[in-house]
Amino acid sequence: MSTVKNAPRTATTIVIRSDSSARVSHSRDPYYSLMRRVFQEDATAVRGQKFLNMVEERHKSGNPLRTDEWEMIIEQLGTSRASFYSMRNKLMGAGLISVKNQKYRLSGQFSKDLIDMARWWWTAILGNEEDSGDL
Repeated sequence: MSTVKNAPRTATTIVIRSDSSARVSHSRDPYYSLMRRVFQEDATAVRGQKFLNMVEERHKSGNPLRTDEWEMIIEQLGTSRASFYSMRNKLMGAGLISVKNQKYRLSGQFSKDLIDMARWWWTAILGNEEDSGDL
């Protein structure tokens, strides 16, 4: 039997909006808007944002958040262990965070994957030159 902590984290679903007024960059709170695209429930989106902020702040302070600090994390987030690991796995599957040497890190994989998809769509499907500047 697999536990949530060890569940596969190979991918996640993210909501894509075609309306330019719904762009994350046009939001009053872009971080929250991004989390709402990853998580269906508002409460989980808020917890995801708080967790990413914790990871970022601890990294900047030179004291990265460790995986063995899960009890403190779930207490600060006000959630259960299963809900925390489910949220964490979704963030890992999206490429927003990674774990290296038992420390949480923000990850650039999310950006790289989006750029790759956009470049492929722009060139292979729309037939544009990659360097045309509108990408």
